[in-house]
Amino acid sequence: MLAKVESRYHQLEQSKRLGPPAAVVARFVEIDGLTQGGLVAVELFTTVIPLIVIGFSYLSGFAENVSPGIIFERELNLSKPLSDLFQAAFGTSSGLKSTWTVLGVAGFLIWGIPMSITIAGMFAKAWRREQFALLGKLRRGSIWFLLYMLTVALRDRITFGGEHGGGVRFLLFLAALLPVWVFWSLTPRILVRDGGRGSKYLILAGLSGVVIDGIIIPLAARIVFPKLLAGWVGFGPIGVSMALMTWCGVIGVGWVATACVSAVLWERNAPATTVIEAQFADAL
Repeated sequence: MLAKVESRYHQLEQSKRLGPPAAVVARFVEIDGLTQGGLVAVELFTTVIPLIVIGFSYLSGFAENVSPGIIFERELNLSKPLSDLFQAAFGTSSGLKSTWTVLGVAGFLIWGIPMSITIAGMFAKAWRREQFALLGKLRRGSIWFLLYMLTVALRDRITFGGEHGGGVRFLLFLAALLPVWVFWSLTPRILVRDGGRGSKYLILAGLSGVVIDGIIIPLAARIVFPKLLAGWVGFGPIGVSMALMTWCGVIGVGWVATACVSAVLWERNAPATTVIEAQFADAL
């Protein structure tokens, strides 16, 4: 055991000798980040997007003249004719009324189980911690998933809750980063074994989620996604699906990067003894 602890101290010192970008890239490669991102992308596409669409349809009263595509139009900054393509692809909210049942919604929530397990395992690898047993990953991952959906709803409500001008919209965008910061600061506590150790440094680690998931990905979506979708226009609704799946891949890789950046930030700022104690908590 002593040899393992000494080896981990050596590994930590080597990581700190690297520049932060190099350390993050090394961690990303170490956990096979592209594969992890691909798994998350599939689960985002099959779980999160349907739940967002169903939730919007419910809040709109399953109106016959409202398309769930509106939520993507405003988030991705789409204008005609691309916005019309989204509305046609998603139909109207009334078409989802039959899905708003206990079994209908529960079906998508249950499908979120593989996603919750994937995310829990991904963070454990990025933070170099022993993974929880299957039931532990399921329980903690499910809590994380529900918290994520709440964060998505709060962020959307803050950012798009009313009609405002550019200056106010920008301030609302900044205000919407607060729940994102809280969410990504809590994520290690939920998903990582002994993740609450060195808690004051988790706030700093949570900034990685703010920058990547809260700023870079949304702004890139508004710039890149319309051009991406334009390339698939000829495929109609299938083109919308293909564009969304591609973008889910970007988000998935972004989440893996968030896990790696947050882990590296925490390790570099928390005392070395705290880092080692956390990683060997069960054995020390």
